[in-house]
Amino acid sequence: MERRKKIYLGTNTKMYKTTEQTVTFLERLNELTQDISRDRMELFVIPSYITLPAARASVPQESVLIGAQNMGWEEEGQFTGEISPLMLREAGVNIVMAGHSERRHIFRETDEEENKKVLCALQHGFKPLLCVGETAGEKDFGIAEEVLRMQLKVGFHNVTPEQAKAVSVAYEPVWAIGVNGVPATKEYADHIHKVIRDTLVELFGAEVGGDIPVLYGGSVNPQNAEGLIGMPYIDGLFIGRSAWDADNFHSIIRMVLPLFEEKRRKEAAL
Repeated sequence: MERRKKIYLGTNTKMYKTTEQTVTFLERLNELTQDISRDRMELFVIPSYITLPAARASVPQESVLIGAQNMGWEEEGQFTGEISPLMLREAGVNIVMAGHSERRHIFRETDEEENKKVLCALQHGFKPLLCVGETAGEKDFGIAEEVLRMQLKVGFHNVTPEQAKAVSVAYEPVWAIGVNGVPATKEYADHIHKVIRDTLVELFGAEVGGDIPVLYGGSVNPQNAEGLIGMPYIDGLFIGRSAWDADNFHSIIRMVLPLFEEKRRKEAAL
């Protein structure tokens, strides 16, 4: 399990931060974390489209990976308002996010569309980050696991095990996201992460499916980050507004990194 020996930590700044604010944030974050070996941690930031070239130029790729919040699934065409993989490649993007709950539930994107984006991202050498999550209603009806398995199976349809080595998954329960979000308990989050892990193993086999990073996102904050990262099936954190200040993000990183490494040491000793 080579890829899960490091912790995965990132943030999506949504429709916040101007280019100047994004660059200032990234430079400060890089400065604060430059002493942490990236063999121990993969750090990524997903800012708005218009900031991407400046964001990429502001920090070394070896220190902070830069992601796009969405992507069209064609290289070019009559798709007003979309951004193509060729444009993102020119901007120096490393990661492409697909299936964020706001894309699914506000803009009505489907699992099939997320699959097209994942396949396109892989074709163009990006690392797809597929976001999955159930609504409060789906959770109350007791169908969260079925919903997540469907999102994963459709989202990764026709992805080969070799390609899957480049993907990661973020579990973001819809009811836990945003200003009024209620964080999942660490026990519930870990249970769902096990469901996701089992599904990935079913799709790609034990070696590859067991090694795909699965991050928890959904109102992560300094109060719950420690408990979440200590759970067996959680490989990292996809943090919202608690990470939008570089010093706050840095504090969370310093808090969870040793806990994650201690968890992995204990697992290795078993």
